[in-house]
Amino acid sequence: MEILDAIFSRQSIQNLRPDPVPRELVERLLAAAVQAPNHFRVRPWRFVVLQGQARERLGDVFAEILREDHPDLPQAALEKEKAKALRSPLLIAVGVDAPADPRVIEMENICAVAAAVENLLLAAQALGLACKWRTGDAAYDARVKTFLGLMPDQHLISFLYIGFPEGEPAPVERPSFEDHTVWME
Repeated sequence: MEILDAIFSRQSIQNLRPDPVPRELVERLLAAAVQAPNHFRVRPWRFVVLQGQARERLGDVFAEILREDHPDLPQAALEKEKAKALRSPLLIAVGVDAPADPRVIEMENICAVAAAVENLLLAAQALGLACKWRTGDAAYDARVKTFLGLMPDQHLISFLYIGFPEGEPAPVERPSFEDHTVWME
């Protein structure tokens, strides 16, 4: 797939088949991700790949946090929270390393990891996979970060829900750049 085709056809897709994503495809996604530019070549990304029962354990963490924070919620709400981790057969959590090199600014690392995520999204599109970038409260919770092996103060910028699409997605209207662009000469 041509890069511009991938850019203009990529969209978040919710309806995914339960089929597992082969490891070779996951490795291709990650290899594409780490081609992102990053200042001083510090490679500030951290990928946590969750498949199978690891997604169930993450769902248990989601539900336990909700129960701790809201002890009066009904069981149905906890089950709904737990199911979030099972939206796709493959989930990749993406964290950002804090700068260790004094020349690196924190925002540069965040931007580099966001670029890596975009590379991964486009690679998924090119490989016939569907991918949805989500965050939500869980991305900011130290308990979730700890479960994923990240430091509590580390940024967790995305949960990528990945799988094979269930059918062809309907085309979506694409935004224009014109209303958010100023030309200066």
